[in-house]
Amino acid sequence: MKKITEQNAAKYTLVLIIVTFFIRLLIAAYTGLGNGESYYFRGAIHLDWSYFDQPPLFFWLGGASIRLFGLTNLGLRFPDVLMFAGTSWLLFILGRKLFNAAAGFWAVTIMNLSALFTVGVACWYQPDAPLMFFWLLSTWYIVKVLGIGEERPLDPKTDKGKVYWLWIVIGICMGLATLSKYHVLFLFAGVFMFILTSKKQRHWLAHPGPYLAIVITIIMATPVIWWNYKNNWVSFVWQGSRAGTRHEPFQLHPDWFIRSIAGQAVWLLPWIWFPTIRQLFTSWKLRVQQAYGFNFWMAVLPIVFFTVLTLWADLQYHFHWQAPGYMMLFMPLGYAIDKALNGADERRKRLTRRWINFSMYFTVITITVLGLHLVTGFWQNHGPKWVASLGGGKIDPTIQGVDYDDIMTRFEKEGWINNPNVFAGSTRWWLAGKVDWALKGKKDIICFNRDPRNLAFLVDPKTLIGKDAVIIGEAHAYDETIKNDGTPFFDSITKLADIPIIRGGVVEEHLQVYYCKNFHESANKFPDYPLYRQLMGLPPFGN
Repeated sequence: MKKITEQNAAKYTLVLIIVTFFIRLLIAAYTGLGNGESYYFRGAIHLDWSYFDQPPLFFWLGGASIRLFGLTNLGLRFPDVLMFAGTSWLLFILGRKLFNAAAGFWAVTIMNLSALFTVGVACWYQPDAPLMFFWLLSTWYIVKVLGIGEERPLDPKTDKGKVYWLWIVIGICMGLATLSKYHVLFLFAGVFMFILTSKKQRHWLAHPGPYLAIVITIIMATPVIWWNYKNNWVSFVWQGSRAGTRHEPFQLHPDWFIRSIAGQAVWLLPWIWFPTIRQLFTSWKLRVQQAYGFNFWMAVLPIVFFTVLTLWADLQYHFHWQAPGYMMLFMPLGYAIDKALNGADERRKRLTRRWINFSMYFTVITITVLGLHLVTGFWQNHGPKWVASLGGGKIDPTIQGVDYDDIMTRFEKEGWINNPNVFAGSTRWWLAGKVDWALKGKKDIICFNRDPRNLAFLVDPKTLIGKDAVIIGEAHAYDETIKNDGTPFFDSITKLADIPIIRGGVVEEHLQVYYCKNFHESANKFPDYPLYRQLMGLPPFGN
């Protein structure tokens, strides 16, 4: 590649975006849906004002996409691939405005080399893709109205009309970000802290514009508010509970904290995570410069909040929750790369080139190998088996990214798929999603578990009374779940032959199958069981 300059940075950025866009279309089309994607699928075919664990926008987008392009992996994921291309361009023009065009190019490059962004955000059916897009779109207009990087900043008095118009647009963009994911709270807080701590910007605290934007954002969030109002504010209660200790006494967990930091580093890639985090401290030191100060406040809150939270809250493996903050830090990192490549220090220049080349080769090779393995399972025959144990168990963890099409084969063979008196069930929320996607939503599905999450609101179990169910479980599902959570709702439960999950001709997992006759209300009382509560005419969660 030629030297990146102010003149050619935009051209090379567009080339990068276009090339990676088509590569991601292939990944989105030919790799199976992960656990979370499959679980979210039911929301795309059952459109609602909002949902239990996420705002509605990405469900709406996925629903529109599969209606336009068909019920396929690519059909469901296409909006995410498209929006990430838009996110990449927004990151470039923001980096160009705040620093320079080369910084924008390198920011986009690093984002595309990061494991978290280049696949997790860019390809998977998750709420993160619209969040990142509308986060940066909001940021673009905020930067314009605040005059950061502008040769002639807007004057609230002489440019009154334009200023109010920009705040209106900001409110709309932030409203769309609110409909994407609740992380938008950190966007609000970051802008507020930047304005509060900057003498040049503090006058906005007395201007009606920001408050107008907030009002518009709240109005646009009406679907989320309305749905929660009708459902006992369950979405807010659920998300809030994840930030606490739930039913356990307060206790500090340094191991969770260390796990969070290590997980973020792995997801971002350690050699990208370290220089990115270093830019957080650099931005703090140089915060008197508005570009750095703005990036610091927009980045620090989600990163610090979700990391410190793990000291007492078990956020498990949600290492992507800090992602908006890291995305903002890619811009000062891009500027640091540009300075290193064009500086007088030859050693630093050489090391920077090697770092970029290594990152590029690692990401491309890793995605290629993992992608081929996901589709073909070649590693089972040509790679060491001990690698599977790195996922914490005997089963190859990449099987989670394989569609369980063998479930549909079994349903068709037994005649269940076309039998209106048979519905589907599963023992875990994520496995229910895998079953649901395998059956392409053709059967109603119930999660026989006390943690059904979104699924409790998408199928009314009272309409299934009197029907039979085919429940799919993992190993030992009967002893662990069905015995207690399924038996009270049926006349009888019979274990049938397992469903082998086959990839590349190799059986990689066995799913247990149970045929359950005559679904009915339970004679036993389970006040904490959402399914029981629904059959009794109560909301699935609450008192």
